[in-house]
Amino acid sequence: MADLFDRSGDGGEGEGAPPPPARAASRPLADRLRPAALDEVIGQDHLLGEGAPLAAMVAARELPSLILWGPPGVGKTTIARLLAEATDLAFVQISAIFTGVADLRKVFDAARMRAGNGQGTLLFVDEIHRFNKAQQDGFLPHMEDGTITLVGATTENPSFELNRALLSRAQVLVLNRLEAPALEAMLSRAEALEGPLPLTAEARAALVNLADGDGRALLNLAEQAQRMGPGPVDAEALAKRLTRRAAQYDKTGDGHYNLISALHKSVRGSDPDASLYWLARMIEGGEDPRFLARRITRMAVEDIGLADPQAVTLCLDAWETYERLGSPEGELALAQAVVHLALAPKSNAVYRAWKQAVSLAKKSGSSPPPMHILNAPTRMMKEQGYGSGYAYDHDAEDGFSGQDYFPDGMERPTFYRPVERGFERELARRVEYFARLRAKRGEEG
Repeated sequence: MADLFDRSGDGGEGEGAPPPPARAASRPLADRLRPAALDEVIGQDHLLGEGAPLAAMVAARELPSLILWGPPGVGKTTIARLLAEATDLAFVQISAIFTGVADLRKVFDAARMRAGNGQGTLLFVDEIHRFNKAQQDGFLPHMEDGTITLVGATTENPSFELNRALLSRAQVLVLNRLEAPALEAMLSRAEALEGPLPLTAEARAALVNLADGDGRALLNLAEQAQRMGPGPVDAEALAKRLTRRAAQYDKTGDGHYNLISALHKSVRGSDPDASLYWLARMIEGGEDPRFLARRITRMAVEDIGLADPQAVTLCLDAWETYERLGSPEGELALAQAVVHLALAPKSNAVYRAWKQAVSLAKKSGSSPPPMHILNAPTRMMKEQGYGSGYAYDHDAEDGFSGQDYFPDGMERPTFYRPVERGFERELARRVEYFARLRAKRGEEG
């Protein structure tokens, strides 16, 4: 059974055995260009460069269990395979999508037999985040007793998707998205094997852009472009033949939270262009515009507040406009709201005041209101002193009595501190005005 999972060579025929010539010709370019040594891996120098974590582990021949976190096509599988070779471990690869509990048991049994013969096992688990909690827990005893060195690969945030117990026994390493220089280096390596691509300089740049940071996607696109010869093929012709890779975006995963965070912080940072960009990225990624309408309204409440009291109304109007028009016309209303919020004066004064008020309310328990502001609808309540001493503000000078409305014995707190921006400038003047009157009434009393 172990043979079903062993992937020692590129073709699976055995340790280092080259595939037959006919099969080699049919193998995808991405597979034929798979690095044969760690120093051939492109774009992950922060992990593999001199003195970097993985390089140090290999040099010391001490490889702990690892979680490799990064987007598709950046070398997670290749690095795991090469780590096994560099540390003389048997390389076993499984996928969480296709592997059940019975399969895992056979993998662990085979690893235990190898350990008995003096060889360790590097178990590479692709899409490890797809295993449920019980399955993830199943790795723990075999990691602890040294039966396996686990290397898991995931495109999702491990802190959200993996058990705390598993994370405590493995080191998380982040692999970077491949930027243009790394993709260019990969293209050059492909051309050394296959010959020059029949592309103009503009078409070559467009090809790199189409890959969207995914090395495997780049090589698959290059393979298609190679068949478009003899060339030169320009960018327009390339765009007609090749399809743009779908943007990496998961409406329920890490991309969802990263992009909404980017949108919110761009609005808070008063950058309308960045705000529109991240809004467009989410819309193009398939995000529900209703979710965006809700979050945009939240931004108005949390970050604009009373510095621009109309901001919330404008967001609600944009939300309703989207509900009436739908996509794509209604998305323009959301874009207008985002631009308004980005350029609006900012204040989180009410947001902070509310949090402080909630905190004090929790601490003060069931402290009752002072008697003078309690209604007295019955004779008995009047006799008990309900409402006694209440000053009706409309009868007071300036329409302000200055009475204390907090529970008896509570030192008066200050929650709301308006900022000197937008409409809150006016509110700040009002706060100061009533504070002066309150102090005056106190002196008079």
